Amino acid sequence: MIASLAPPLVTVGSIASIGFGVWHFFVPRIWDWNSYLDPSAAELAVAVRAINVFFSLSLVLFGLVNLLLIHHKSGSRYPVSVVLGATCVLWAARVVMQLAYPQGSMSALLRYGMLVAFSVVFLCYAAALTLVSLAEGAR
Repeated sequence: MIASLAPPLVTVGSIASIGFGVWHFFVPRIWDWNSYLDPSAAELAVAVRAINVFFSLSLVLFGLVNLLLIHHKSGSRYPVSVVLGATCVLWAARVVMQLAYPQGSMSALLRYGMLVAFSVVFLCYAAALTLVSLAEGAR
């Protein structure tokens, strides 16, 4: 019963992670990041682009891996716990960063909306990790 609550939570968190990842592939163009960089800093522009692609792809892949693991019918919950744990650390870091160095400073609604969204994703994954761990302990 406990473990059956985890898949919907992971699904919500994963859809949000994948959505953030896909959206972030387009952020540099939407916000014209290159216009903020010194034209003589070509290596910096390449590095920023590479970091964004790596970040975006990581969100998409973590979302997909969590979905695949939580919906797989294997007997072992250990891989699920490991990936959920790593995902929780990433989203917890994002929540902390939003608290310490908030993005969305042009609008309180945006700033706090981002904090709520990041917190909801983290809580979905953290609750699922707790449920999976409790189910594993009950075996």
